[in-house]
Amino acid sequence: MPTDKIDVLSPADSLAPLKRPSRTRLGLAFAVAAVSDVLSFWTVIAPPVQWVLDVGTAFVLFLILGQRWALLPGLIAEAIPGMGAFPVWILVVASIAIYDGIKKPIRA
Repeated sequence: MPTDKIDVLSPADSLAPLKRPSRTRLGLAFAVAAVSDVLSFWTVIAPPVQWVLDVGTAFVLFLILGQRWALLPGLIAEAIPGMGAFPVWILVVASIAIYDGIKKPIRA
């Protein structure tokens, strides 16, 4: 009789930090962010289109980079009227690229 093993994650496993994205994934994320920011600049006059673009960008970046909390403030910043003139998504991806490599100091 075959026995199927079921892997159960402990709470500590679910809180483990995500791996740093590869250069390929970061490059792809920067490309998606750049295209979104350029399109966002031209959709400032049509807020519903801009909302769809920003939610779609957040979803695609979520798929590329994984679960990153930095994506949520980026989505909130893009919801502010007039922020389409700034490259928010490029700054979000840059912050993920920079701050993912910084480790928190271990306190004794």
